[in-house]
Amino acid sequence: MPIEVLIEHGDWQNADVERLANITFAEVMDYFGYDPELYEVSLLACDDSRIAGLNGEFRAKNTATNVLSWPSVERGPTDSGGFPRALDPIHDEFLGDIALAYETCCREADSGAKLFSDHASHLMVHGLLHLMGFDHETDADATLMERIETEILGKMGINAPYTEYE
Repeated sequence: MPIEVLIEHGDWQNADVERLANITFAEVMDYFGYDPELYEVSLLACDDSRIAGLNGEFRAKNTATNVLSWPSVERGPTDSGGFPRALDPIHDEFLGDIALAYETCCREADSGAKLFSDHASHLMVHGLLHLMGFDHETDADATLMERIETEILGKMGINAPYTEYE
């Protein structure tokens, strides 16, 4: 199974997070021309309390956030605004871990008048791109990452997130 989902917060089960995760993973891999069967990702579907603990432990920020990601290997580009190195199915089989917080995702979807499933899919795309080496530390990096997110989400029938609620 390319994406392993661990549901720690029961409301994620009602949100059909496993189906959303598999669809999203397949769309991201397809965008880049990768066979999704050759790569693996783990997704923790948790609550705000759990993600706040993880955020504090790994980023020294003791607050809940919407998504966290831990790439298995640093794949980032050498130049700002550049593409990360391509994935290699032999050396990059496991891409890394992603965590999503249910309550934060709900609040953000509500405040942006978005469907919960659309926002959760956006956060998964965002996390997957981080695992692939994309980032938003510089304006050039953010522009590239947001463009790719918007294109992938558009192929999924989801409106551009950055023009509508941020």
